[in-house]
Amino acid sequence: MYAALAVIALLASTPPAPTRWVEDRAAFLSPGARETLDAKLAGYQRATGHQVVVWIDKTLQGAALDDWAARTFEAWRLGRQGSDDGLAIFIFAEDRTIDIEVGYGLEDKVPDAVASRIIREVMTPRLQAGDRDAAVAGGVDAVLAAIEGKAWTGTPATAPPAMPTWLYVVFGIIVVLLFIKFPRVGMMVLWSFMGRGGGGGGGFSPGGGRSGGGGARGKW
Repeated sequence: MYAALAVIALLASTPPAPTRWVEDRAAFLSPGARETLDAKLAGYQRATGHQVVVWIDKTLQGAALDDWAARTFEAWRLGRQGSDDGLAIFIFAEDRTIDIEVGYGLEDKVPDAVASRIIREVMTPRLQAGDRDAAVAGGVDAVLAAIEGKAWTGTPATAPPAMPTWLYVVFGIIVVLLFIKFPRVGMMVLWSFMGRGGGGGGGFSPGGGRSGGGGARGKW
């Protein structure tokens, strides 16, 4: 009975699998930065198959970060089955902690030492300076560069600005006019825009890859 209760407690402490590439439960990022990163990671998965997610919450309420992150990553089964190419960046705003968990299939690309450097050299300095958007965007850029075998530095790139609201309004008017005069063309334009990751939330699902590989954690 005690064993069953322990299993239930563990499952209860594991959050549901994400429904998009960037989930921010702590309002840690600006809306524009969040949407930009979500669309970027959605496009990256479409192009490469690698599933990289950012998951942000307020606090672990005293739970051990390394144990929680490993169990959560394992439960979510990020990455493709057989390739095990998932990676998660966990951030807890009130605890001021970061964890990068790496699936088995990406351990050779993002070993523990590289994950630790990304936290220390890219993310932590920007977080200490109060630039959350640049910290997370820089961490994502460094992770993707490492996966692709490209050089990266300790200076993160700031997330590009989101499309201004007025441009969305203009785009919507154009699409409506196209639908009225040329329905087929309007539909093609709309689908083309959505396919480029305009919202980033649709179509996300864990692939079933094994997890519990390498990674690193740190504080700021």
